[in-house]
Amino acid sequence: MTMNGVLRTTRTLALPHRALAGLLPVLICLLVSAAEQSAAAQNAVASAHSSAQPTVIVVGFLGGFVRNDDDRHPAVRIIRRLEESEGPEVHAIALENRRRAKALKEILHWLDTNGDGRLSEQEKQDARIILFGHSWGGSAVNKLARELDRRGIPVLLTIQVDSINKGWGQDCVVPANVARAENFYQTHGLVHGCRALQAADPGRTQLIGDFEFEYRAQPAGCRSFSWFNRHVFRTHNAMDCDPQVWSPVERQIQSQLHDAEQLRVAGVPAAWTAGRDRP
Repeated sequence: MTMNGVLRTTRTLALPHRALAGLLPVLICLLVSAAEQSAAAQNAVASAHSSAQPTVIVVGFLGGFVRNDDDRHPAVRIIRRLEESEGPEVHAIALENRRRAKALKEILHWLDTNGDGRLSEQEKQDARIILFGHSWGGSAVNKLARELDRRGIPVLLTIQVDSINKGWGQDCVVPANVARAENFYQTHGLVHGCRALQAADPGRTQLIGDFEFEYRAQPAGCRSFSWFNRHVFRTHNAMDCDPQVWSPVERQIQSQLHDAEQLRVAGVPAAWTAGRDRP
């Protein structure tokens, strides 16, 4: 065929079988090299993640109908001090006991450090979670720990202060994902908490102790509470304003935060100490 006086021809180029055979080793080398580079990149990401800071979370649940901004209550003040002293390294939040779903949502968000919308096993084991609460807040602590257990997420410490069960379940039995548990209680008045915690799996949970308090008079801090709380639930609410209760609670939290940091440096998952089997 001619076009503008120029002869154009079309030919199909066919490579001999020997040429194709010669290219095959080259293709194999390229594929192997690409696979090695991908594996190296994945290992680098995994190494960087394993050396990352653990995700430290402290949740304080309030009792009764107490609001999470009512700083007459020690749990609110403890969370505020953690926010001021620990900074962004520690996620600390005080919540009403009815807002357990929000607590779970926040915890899952904080643990999802790569932001992919799901938790890897490494992200779960990086969790350093401390839960504490008074009255219905103590019940919320136990129930939230159970919800985390169902998701395979360990809890470093739970503290229940005159825990009053709210709704279904048994808030005196500590689920197996909790490494350490502590209990403060009194036995007088209309309502009072668990006298003794029980571990669902004693081989995995260390029960720090059950500490009983008795009150002939309310501590001075209760004077700011309502007449109803001071008189109807006198001994129960005495625990909510007693510095002899909340000072050791705060010391225990600070101690566990320190242990979590030391264990991170040593490369030991904090949630698997205190009698737990190592993973």
